[in-house]
Amino acid sequence: DNVDVQLYEGLTVDFCRKINAKYMVRGIRSASDFEYERAIAQINQTMMPEVETILLLSKPEYSAISSTIVRDILRNNGDVSPFVPKELIKFL
Repeated sequence: DNVDVQLYEGLTVDFCRKINAKYMVRGIRSASDFEYERAIAQINQTMMPEVETILLLSKPEYSAISSTIVRDILRNNGDVSPFVPKELIKFL
């Protein structure tokens, strides 16, 4: 009930400000994801200290899945259903 997923354009901190967000939830799959997300979180913290970034670790079976790979499968008319939630399929 307290989670809302929305699309936006522009800076994430600007969107957070617009919707009065207190938390930003991001997922990480690997050490390299962690380093990338840590850097983003630190920049966001400087730009908007009132929003806290929460990092969630993926399950091991999902660690190889990335949006880049899913987009590539889609571009080549492949079946992405094993890699995305079933609720998302209708939007692809």
